[in-house]
Amino acid sequence: MKKTTKQTLITLGMVLACYAVVEILMALGLVSSLMKGVLVPVCIYSLCAIGLNICVGYLGELSLGHAGFMCVGAFSGALCTKFLEGFIHNKAILFIIALFVGVCMAALFGFLIGIPVLRLNGDYLAIVTLAFGEIIKNIINNIYIAKDGSGYRFAFINSKTIELGEEGTWILNGPQGISKIPRISNFTIGIVLILIVLVISYNLVNSRTGRAIMSIRDNRIAAESIGINVTKYKMLAFVISAAIAGAGGVLYAHNLSTITATPTNFGYNMSIMILVFVVLGGMGSFRGSIIAAALLTLLPEMLRGLSDYRMLIYSIVLIAMMLFNWAPKSREWRDMMVEKFKEKRLKKEVD
Repeated sequence: MKKTTKQTLITLGMVLACYAVVEILMALGLVSSLMKGVLVPVCIYSLCAIGLNICVGYLGELSLGHAGFMCVGAFSGALCTKFLEGFIHNKAILFIIALFVGVCMAALFGFLIGIPVLRLNGDYLAIVTLAFGEIIKNIINNIYIAKDGSGYRFAFINSKTIELGEEGTWILNGPQGISKIPRISNFTIGIVLILIVLVISYNLVNSRTGRAIMSIRDNRIAAESIGINVTKYKMLAFVISAAIAGAGGVLYAHNLSTITATPTNFGYNMSIMILVFVVLGGMGSFRGSIIAAALLTLLPEMLRGLSDYRMLIYSIVLIAMMLFNWAPKSREWRDMMVEKFKEKRLKKEVD
């Protein structure tokens, strides 16, 4: 079995094993309602971290506007659900359509933003993607969509141009967002999406296209000199990264009854948090991104009983994970332990 295939199967098996353990614990009543409420957010952040890892870990470009793509996916998916819920009563089909729309819209915005942004590198690209993330959020905050007896009404910036009758309802009410969204998302759907995204991501990075993307990360000039279309592959990685973030946004929107494009939900802090998951889990490691997202999402809730020391322990864990993953001595120790384990296994096989 190839090493890449083995790594993919280990990661998929890890996700399935965690899902089985959590389902068993919930069936036995050993999971509190508070922890149950965190399971879907773990899946959301894992999806977004996997998507960002393609851009940061494999392409080597720092993006700080990932929350903007998540916002596009959330609102486009929620709007699709609101428009179709009167015609489609099967929640599974409704969610699949909303997911498709959210992913496509996020990919479209990724393509449009990538045209000017991917001409830049390093800190400049990070700053511009951050700006575009804020622009997306502010545009959504100024869109108004309503429905009354005469049909749908649309307005931009000024909602006073829409006069609703007694039976009129707001679908998207500017800064107040979208309300009464059907809560279709659950932990099972989140795990299924993670598995699908992992298969797609591993196939991408282990393919010829993935090797071209990684060659651009390692040395752009050398990659261009051997005929690799740098613009094409950078755009491809950026669009796929945005599309996966859009899938996380759709899952996010259908886990809540109301979503708003506020700084708390889709602002700079959200982008930084997703980036933290990628960095702590290891850039270029999808498995590490999932572990970091799960650990850093569950840990504050698990430590809620230790209210006086919760953030102190959380900070210590962050520092410890960073040192374990990136300190030179720690990496040397891990390599040494891996070699010792391989030697012991070879001895057993020989004996």
